[in-house]
Amino acid sequence: MKIKVIVTLKNGVLDPQGKAIQQTLNSMNFSNVNEVRQGKFFEINVNEINEEKAKSQVEEMCKKLLANLVIEDYKII
Repeated sequence: MKIKVIVTLKNGVLDPQGKAIQQTLNSMNFSNVNEVRQGKFFEINVNEINEEKAKSQVEEMCKKLLANLVIEDYKII
């Protein structure tokens, strides 16, 4: 079963990479870009038939490795 995870910085956490991307876009004449927030995307193929069990396993992966819960949020889709 394939599970997708999106990890983003929490609101209020500085995002220097997102800021650099936004400034570069502005300099490329995309002047209507006000903010860019950068994140991570994971596609995880879990050898599990039960969807709830698979999501539970991926939830543990997020908590233990994929996301820094102090500064990041994650969403399983």
